[in-house]
Amino acid sequence: MKDIRRKVRRTQTITPFGVGGIIDLRGESFVAADIRSWARSAERVESPRLAARLRVEDFRSAPVIPSGKAAYASRSGPSYVRFPKWLFCPQCREMKLWHTDLEMRDKHPECARCPGKPQLAPMRFIQVCRAGHMADIDWRRWAHSQSESHEQRQCQVNRLRFVASPDSSGLEALRVTCDVCRADRTLAGISQKNVLKQLQKGCTGTHPWQYGEDEPEVCEETPQAVQRGASNVYFPVTHSAIDIPAPSGPSEDDELVLSVVDNKFWPDFTSAPDGPLAGDFKKIIAAQCSVSEDFVESVWRRTVDEAAAKPSTDPDEDLSIAEWAALSAPESVSGSKTFFVRRTHLGIDGTAPHSMQQLAATIPTVVVADRVREVRALEGFSRYEPTPGDEGEGGRLVSVNTARRARWLPAVETYGEGIFIALDENLLSAWEELPSVRNWTRRIERDLDASFKVDRLRAKSGPVLLPRFVMLHTLAHHFIRQLSYDSGYNAASLRERVYARSHLLDSTHPPQAGVFIYTAAGDAEGTLGGLVRQGRPPHLAETLIRLLESAQWCSQDPLCADSTGRSLANLNRAACHACTLLPETCCEIDNSILDRTLLIGDNEVPGFFQGILRAALEESVEIVDHS
Repeated sequence: MKDIRRKVRRTQTITPFGVGGIIDLRGESFVAADIRSWARSAERVESPRLAARLRVEDFRSAPVIPSGKAAYASRSGPSYVRFPKWLFCPQCREMKLWHTDLEMRDKHPECARCPGKPQLAPMRFIQVCRAGHMADIDWRRWAHSQSESHEQRQCQVNRLRFVASPDSSGLEALRVTCDVCRADRTLAGISQKNVLKQLQKGCTGTHPWQYGEDEPEVCEETPQAVQRGASNVYFPVTHSAIDIPAPSGPSEDDELVLSVVDNKFWPDFTSAPDGPLAGDFKKIIAAQCSVSEDFVESVWRRTVDEAAAKPSTDPDEDLSIAEWAALSAPESVSGSKTFFVRRTHLGIDGTAPHSMQQLAATIPTVVVADRVREVRALEGFSRYEPTPGDEGEGGRLVSVNTARRARWLPAVETYGEGIFIALDENLLSAWEELPSVRNWTRRIERDLDASFKVDRLRAKSGPVLLPRFVMLHTLAHHFIRQLSYDSGYNAASLRERVYARSHLLDSTHPPQAGVFIYTAAGDAEGTLGGLVRQGRPPHLAETLIRLLESAQWCSQDPLCADSTGRSLANLNRAACHACTLLPETCCEIDNSILDRTLLIGDNEVPGFFQGILRAALEESVEIVDHS
């Protein structure tokens, strides 16, 4: 018996098939509905730091149906709606506008006229706009848009046929024809800008999953025709955070404060502290928490003072600050079941070669994470163009709840292991002060400021793009590529977190200078132990030397090494798919801001690891000569 169930992994409900994303399953095409369709059985995911950063109450994860129990499980996951609704028969080529009432459980749409009832196929082109709306193209209007006779222009019948001609190639071979008046038009030029505007057809202002009571938005954007599987149909906006426990246990006073704040009457008291019932709420809270009324009053005043002292939007607020503190000082964290890290070393002593001793002085901190937990959440999406942030031109961010403000976000939690290395701050600062290094980075920063991704990338790099960020980001990519050979993981199963963020001038946050490579694939690969083994001596030192040696050359050299601007918006220099780029799931910032030159150096710019690499090569030559 043919298995026709539609299956989606839990991690895929965040990306690439999260809210608004299109998924193709065995010749069918669906779009993920917004979170209003999620079942009440969705599991709660705890991540207080990420929730505070995104200003939501909590996160929820799609329920999982146990293997082999799909036919008997009562739980259901997020809803996926058939889209596009215009389908056609691959045999007779008749087009059909599909409706929800035509759906039958566990059955594909079929052509009722052709023998064998072939499965209907979705149309290739759809329309989207920068406001995030998506709809079917009005194919009836398209077929009649170049009509000359009065009868054809007045035809209102939806009896269409999608014809493919063998006489020509490309979109000229595809034609939408009306079976009634014989009006037709090829798909040539359908991807041109403003071609749908010429049909006198504006944006519908709707999403495919909207309910009957949902009113369409008034959208003034011009819709654009794109292929259903094009990369600009869906740009998900995701956020992630590693579960970092508090550095130390709370004191007795902190526990009392927490009990007061968590009291169910606390919101009633704080919402009207001068109201007629404020005194009664204060007495109830004090009695239930076994504290005095003065203590409750002091907690409220402390909350007010902290809120007044902290600006509404902290430009230096970032999740990496707490993660850097916990990873760089693993002794400060203990007793956590989801974050187990321990300090180790490269295993290099005084008898080691000079290159190895240089490496040990450059990387004084090595931490292996036997267990880490990461939470990934989907905030929304944009279409046609990525959202640039709060300002600038680009796609609008559409919330995962298109009817009202989202109080919770869809998320997924994954467990894994990792390796964290931190560089010596004194050596790194001295290298950054070199004029050639700073001037080289300023050129990249000028391209960054002119990019449509500047807001998103600045959120990772900080207000100033430091040379350490470009160098460490490149190091993380080569680290992942080398670990994929040594650790037993494929590159797509590994992820990076770069800690090289710049801070404001008056900031009290310590400087960052490290990378964390970890597994968070959401499956059994998160428990193999390969990364922890590679983080122990002598494996890690050998891995680092090998990655530096492999970063020296690329099959695209000298074009890659001499590049003055590669990839989208010229945000990369000496970095391409042959040497540095990784699968998109690995990189925090879409394979941007990469440059091998700052890692290994060239005739113009000294690389941070250039001295170590040169010493290692000289030692290799000596060994060969003596042999």
